[in-house]
Amino acid sequence: MRTLIVSDLHLGSRGGTDLLRFEPIQRRLFDAMRDADRVVLLGDVLELRQGPAWDAMTRAQETLSALGAAAAHAEVVLVPGNHDYDLIAPWLDARSSRGSPPPLELEHRIAVGDASPLAATMAEWMGVPAITVAYPGVWLSDDVYATHGHYLDCHATVPTFERMAAGVMTWVVGALPPGRLTPDDYERRLAPIYAWMGAVTERGGGRFGIESVRAWQLLAGDGHRPLRARALARAFPLGVAALNRAGLGPISSDLSRAALRSAGVVAMAQVVARLGIPADHVVFGHSHRAGPLPGDDAGEWSPGGPRLANSGCWVYEPTFMARASAGSPFWPGACVVLDDEGPPRLERLLEGVTPEELASMRGHGSEAPAR
Repeated sequence: MRTLIVSDLHLGSRGGTDLLRFEPIQRRLFDAMRDADRVVLLGDVLELRQGPAWDAMTRAQETLSALGAAAAHAEVVLVPGNHDYDLIAPWLDARSSRGSPPPLELEHRIAVGDASPLAATMAEWMGVPAITVAYPGVWLSDDVYATHGHYLDCHATVPTFERMAAGVMTWVVGALPPGRLTPDDYERRLAPIYAWMGAVTERGGGRFGIESVRAWQLLAGDGHRPLRARALARAFPLGVAALNRAGLGPISSDLSRAALRSAGVVAMAQVVARLGIPADHVVFGHSHRAGPLPGDDAGEWSPGGPRLANSGCWVYEPTFMARASAGSPFWPGACVVLDDEGPPRLERLLEGVTPEELASMRGHGSEAPAR
């Protein structure tokens, strides 16, 4: 049985960053899907952080239909992430309302109609006969577990919006307890953040992903920042130090590409250890950083426990793609393949596509100016 794992498609993006809307890109992924017996959509399939959910669904409908046609012969497992948390939030809310529910396990299999109206609509548009929702992750074999990876935001040191919000939540519900954790421990700190962000975007408010990228570009930049941005960058370490003293950390003022490359892996290793995931291999997404790649620190990806693998992303963000090539760890078009024998292996399906070709596709038919 061959399993193909793909994450972070961000379909329905208002900025035109979701590359799978373009037919040449679709061919690369869909050809790989046709060889798979099982397709795992490992979170952030939809971009629901840039406006009302139905708007994103409508923008994504044509791509979802094409995706479903390519996977029609396979079992499809949908694992919600943080950007498409609304696919599972109603089920989680209903579960919490039943008094004292049993603890959230590492895998719950849920019918799409029970997960949420959005999940049911998504499944209808895809037209896949065999599709279920799994949360917070899915066991792919006795020794391979896959989850989107958004729990790592509770441990990350890069000061993203969600990392800072998770720090604020420690004031409300307390810090993560020591020792072994359960998925409920992470949900208590992250679910309120997602609910608030969902309410804001549903009313036409924030575009959280876009603003986070703009902030990173101002602070880390490329050496050609305006005077105000340079002043902000000089003050940034002082602000981070103040936030750490306030108990929102530990976070780092290092926003280099090297820090971004390693931070997600290190934080995910903490999640795996704290949850005590009894697997030999854990596949995750979320950070958009595919791996392990040649030249990576093997110790980071095998930190004395399960070996980690990241399925990368299928978005084109100019901030991270500047001067990049197909060798960049943030280069889109990755997936993870699992066969009956052997460990999960990373495959990069957009090798040979140039930055100019990606930029050209993104610029053609984009619904918003390049950021």
